[in-house]
Amino acid sequence: MAFDSAIQIGHPIAFGMLLVFSIIEMCISAWITAKYNAHHNFPNTGTRARVRYILFTSIWTIIFGSVYMAVFLVAVNHVLSSIASHVIFLSVTWILWLAAAAAITQTLGGSLNCANDSFFVYCGQLNALEGFAWLIWVLLTLILIAVLIRGIVSAKNGSGFQGGLVDEV
Repeated sequence: MAFDSAIQIGHPIAFGMLLVFSIIEMCISAWITAKYNAHHNFPNTGTRARVRYILFTSIWTIIFGSVYMAVFLVAVNHVLSSIASHVIFLSVTWILWLAAAAAITQTLGGSLNCANDSFFVYCGQLNALEGFAWLIWVLLTLILIAVLIRGIVSAKNGSGFQGGLVDEV
């Protein structure tokens, strides 16, 4: 089936991009967290908490995204390679990233103009944190849509959501 070959190629690419962007987001949020902890120069506790939440969410995505990518590449028939498992993981992660992106956006007031803003230290890094959070959320949305379409096709064929993302190779 053509859809299977597209998933076999697209899954590692999509999850690879998800992992790369999550690693970038983890590095930025870890750096800001380290600076806030060392210098106590966070603008308010809300900003500090939201940066820490993004750090948690990026680590969550790196750990579980790596597991799902590895299982997909090694064991196509494993329960973690099922459509249902992917929908659950992607839905939870989608919610986490939506909350992270919305929270940091609200904290920064949409975005920061670093030339005019003296209230927020690490202005450029906070802007990057916000941008990558929304980028990861959009990527997760696209992956989730693809998995849901695969689930609908699978359900119409009688396999349901418990079937694998791809048929046996």
